[in-house]
Amino acid sequence: MEGSMGGGRRSGSDGLRWPSKTMPAMEELQSSLQETLDVLSPQELRSFRRILKTVDEEPRVSPLQLELEGGSASGLASLLAKHYYLPAAPRVLAKVLQQLRRADLLARWQNAAAAADDYGPVIPRKVPKRSYDCVDGELDRYDLSGRRKAFLMCVKRNRPGAQHDVMLMKEWLGQCQFEHTSCIDPDKMELLGKITSFRDGLNEIKDEIGCCLVTLMSHGENGFIKMKDDERVSLEDIFEMFNNKNCPALQEKPKIFIIQACRGEKRDSGVETDDEPMDSDDISEKRRLPTFSDYFIIYPTQADHVALRHPRTGSVMIEAMAEVFKQHGNRWHIADFFTRVNNRVVHTEFHLREEPIKVSLVMESTLTKSVYF
Repeated sequence: MEGSMGGGRRSGSDGLRWPSKTMPAMEELQSSLQETLDVLSPQELRSFRRILKTVDEEPRVSPLQLELEGGSASGLASLLAKHYYLPAAPRVLAKVLQQLRRADLLARWQNAAAAADDYGPVIPRKVPKRSYDCVDGELDRYDLSGRRKAFLMCVKRNRPGAQHDVMLMKEWLGQCQFEHTSCIDPDKMELLGKITSFRDGLNEIKDEIGCCLVTLMSHGENGFIKMKDDERVSLEDIFEMFNNKNCPALQEKPKIFIIQACRGEKRDSGVETDDEPMDSDDISEKRRLPTFSDYFIIYPTQADHVALRHPRTGSVMIEAMAEVFKQHGNRWHIADFFTRVNNRVVHTEFHLREEPIKVSLVMESTLTKSVYF
């Protein structure tokens, strides 16, 4: 081995210099890779990420890593160096450049790959596996490379702790690369107007949309969510706004709904709840999610039950989401992520008159693939 055996460095083709198999070697390889990637246009870099997902029989870089870390030439260079190293990195780069038809760069890396083969294989450090890496065959996943659009509605009026929920949700949406539209303390007409404009905007976007996420946080009753003026809006009506007929831009795209609101009338005097008293002639709507594809809906509690919200730290579910994401990031697809969140919620104990009270999240899904943010 050169370097570690005391020999001089050996040059690859066109001035590429292959370093010793030590930690600085990765930095030098990454520098050479980035030098080439810097020449590519933004469109070519996008194509590079797409091709890299399928160019190798056993890809070492997951689609999630490409989305999170491969957004720039330097990020792609780092991923190639870290997960392929020598001799695989030059070989994979040459394959991608060939599909990009960059003959001006291709010959350099084809020759470099041949030169790197002289060293024999170098095993990169083990990469932690994500849930979709640990099954026989690769799970189908939604392509989230397009724009991610989110709508965030929160009624803060008479809901102590709600401002904390808004802060945590905005932070989470940003970390998951969503562009979001806020709607704070709306009345019924304002919500319907803004969410309709949001939906219509999706249909008018010329760019590809990767995913849509709608968060609604307020007081509620089973099947409804309440506005600042206490008027109710049917959740089913909102769900239908984004189905395949009403929002063709989201056909075969994941539609995520996070509902933070009570689904019943029970009250908790020890912990703030997201429910309001209903008149006796108010009958809860019992219709379930329409059988449209690509929906994922998360509720903070079972039907007819209260949702928990602390007046200082905010809603139990939203806080648990932030904690799980902070600890594990985007490691799991959305169902596994909220299963982890539910684990925290279920094991969070509150007391009412010295009696423990518990809640459990409810997930409803018509997804056809896995969703990885």
